[in-house]
Amino acid sequence: MPTSAAASRQAGYHHGDLPNALKAAAAEVITEKGPAGFSLREVARRAGVSHAAPAHHFGDTTGLLTALAVDAFRLLDEAMTVAAAAAEGPADRLARVGRAYVEVGLTNPAHLDIVFRPDLVNTSDPDYSEWGERAYGHLVDALEAIKQEMNPDLDVDDAARLCWSTVQGLIVLHPGMSSRDQRHGAGAEEIGDLAERFCQLLLVGLVSR
Repeated sequence: MPTSAAASRQAGYHHGDLPNALKAAAAEVITEKGPAGFSLREVARRAGVSHAAPAHHFGDTTGLLTALAVDAFRLLDEAMTVAAAAAEGPADRLARVGRAYVEVGLTNPAHLDIVFRPDLVNTSDPDYSEWGERAYGHLVDALEAIKQEMNPDLDVDDAARLCWSTVQGLIVLHPGMSSRDQRHGAGAEEIGDLAERFCQLLLVGLVSR
């Protein structure tokens, strides 16, 4: 009997949505085995299709992983659009965008595992570039608002790289941080709350003294 996830992918395949079924299987493989354990053969097996199917739709491993990375940026763009629209002021906007980023990473770990891996994905792919710029643009827009209203001397490019590094690093480090908190008798903090707090801490260095 196939698992419910496998059955869902096979149902998608039979309804003509094999590319998305293959991407779902790829995300599952990466979540369980990491990028090092990834193979098109395993993706095909989990999707319940022939070994040739992934190559037919995506060309090779890089093609499939690049498509997954594009989906990562699309998910980030969608979540950050909603977050920015609900913000009250530039500081709140930065905090909400940061929370949205890490929550996408928490619910889609495979996507964020490979999205910034030039050894695995084609970073010159037009869709990768377009959707990456869209996602990054939400962070830049939040920082531009901080510059206009709070600190005219802010270097937006440097600030954007700093904030992006912070939220991406939080996704990577959060499991270890939670384990450390528990060892010291403290409750593990929810990653979205940490993202908002860290963005607020960054503001101390981003705004004028």
